[in-house]
Amino acid sequence: MSAHSLYKWVKAVSPTNAEQQPKELLEAKSEILRLRSQMRRVQEERDLLKKAARYFAREPE
Repeated sequence: MSAHSLYKWVKAVSPTNAEQQPKELLEAKSEILRLRSQMRRVQEERDLLKKAARYFAREPE
């Protein structure tokens, strides 16, 4: 058996980058969606705290 034949067999059996790329893309997309959701929640909390700060900063009548 030649080294070249062995190399071809190993290369044929090993996972390629093309097989791993869709999995990595799916993981990245799911993380982006999770982070966008978290950012939206944090922005809503920030806006609520701003409103509360303005309310409590008013002079008592």
